[in-house]
Amino acid sequence: MKFYLLDDDRTITNILKIIIQKRNLGEVCGTSTHAVEALEDIRILKPDIIITDLLMPEMDGITFVKKAKEILPDAACIMLSQVASKDMIENAYEEGIEFYIQKPLNSVEAEKVIQTVSRNLSMQRTLQKMQNIFEDSVQTSVSPTPQKQKDYLPKLQKILQRLGIIGDAGSKDIITIIEYLIEEKEDVTNTTLHELCSHFTDSPKTMEQRIRRAAANGMVNLAHLGLEDYGNEIFTEYANSLYNFEQVRKEMDFIRGKTNKHGNIKIRNFLNALLISCQE
Repeated sequence: MKFYLLDDDRTITNILKIIIQKRNLGEVCGTSTHAVEALEDIRILKPDIIITDLLMPEMDGITFVKKAKEILPDAACIMLSQVASKDMIENAYEEGIEFYIQKPLNSVEAEKVIQTVSRNLSMQRTLQKMQNIFEDSVQTSVSPTPQKQKDYLPKLQKILQRLGIIGDAGSKDIITIIEYLIEEKEDVTNTTLHELCSHFTDSPKTMEQRIRRAAANGMVNLAHLGLEDYGNEIFTEYANSLYNFEQVRKEMDFIRGKTNKHGNIKIRNFLNALLISCQE
């Protein structure tokens, strides 16, 4: 992964560069203390991940991310700030950031966030490649052996177990859906969950509800893990790969009693992420 670092404090970019290089997280292809200069740089350098400050003198980080996404729509963005304003953070997520890191920098947290964003970006690219293959390739006459077709099952079951939902009725339905998608070489991009469930039951709405309930229980379990230990391995691995991190944060706020709204789940994204994860 190639990283570009932007902060009006050169000390911050130096610290981030050390973290990335010393811990073999990727290559720092460029740094800057000026947002306008950074926009010119990323057009040429084409980084995979951009880490930017929120508050800068000539251009705020949210505006920068919006402009950067126009240049590199597939780049992932991580935002840094001492400001903890909920409205500003939500605005940043709406403009396309993947994660938010609170200043002053904690090297352990920064490393885990960078690893998570890198992993998620790799998953997204894998999914895109899979979609391209499904669209462009011709079906081969030789089918994989049943044993090879089922190699993904233990991985899928482990993920559901780590989410704490393997015993949920909806988990069996999730496994059924994932098996179908893999064996039929499909994804859920161009269909609905209701349509998928219709392949297996005369009551697709009931099956769909079980799946949504299981996915929601998984988010609740992750949120509790995050409240107990923000650096929990399961939390950092799945909070922004199977789910949207901002929505997991909302679920955490609901549990704390700070809001009366649960986090929202995009079920197709959840299933697509499971599809990729169990085949890696």
